[in-house]
Amino acid sequence: MEGLSLRSRGIGWSMAAAVLTAAVLLVMLPQVSSIRYIVGSNMGGWAPNVNFTIWAQDKHFYNGDWLYFVYDRNQMNVIEVNKTDFDSCNSDHPLQNWTTGAGRDVVPLNITKTYYFISGKGFCYGGVKVAIHVENLPPPPASLPQKSDSPSLLLSTFRGQVFIPTLFAAAALWDAFILRL
Repeated sequence: MEGLSLRSRGIGWSMAAAVLTAAVLLVMLPQVSSIRYIVGSNMGGWAPNVNFTIWAQDKHFYNGDWLYFVYDRNQMNVIEVNKTDFDSCNSDHPLQNWTTGAGRDVVPLNITKTYYFISGKGFCYGGVKVAIHVENLPPPPASLPQKSDSPSLLLSTFRGQVFIPTLFAAAALWDAFILRL
């Protein structure tokens, strides 16, 4: 019976710790999301006869976003080049060859800069190229002072003064319950 009690204590404590950790992370972590853009979506993908400047012009690309290139793998590729090679469609000195051979290439935008992508094999001359300017996320807006009867103030009070202590109490009860088994 003593062995069962010790084993139950380990399971109870680890379960309570896992639940507590998950709850704290959900409450305290800010909402962060990245966007995966399908390059040339709704216009034909990474293909000739698509104006990629128009495709990119109304989008804001942020550090942490992704580009997804979809194309015919037997004809095209995805090459990252510098501005000079972008302007002249020169794929002889790539900064990075993102081509995996499947025609479904994913490029992480993890540096704040302007990325220049072209398709070699002559397709760049047909317009298969795009410049993507990547920015850092803007800072969150400054919060305005809240009235004391504001619902969001009530919610933040509930989160900070009720939810977290209740979570600690539930974890303690769970642990005590498991120890008694």
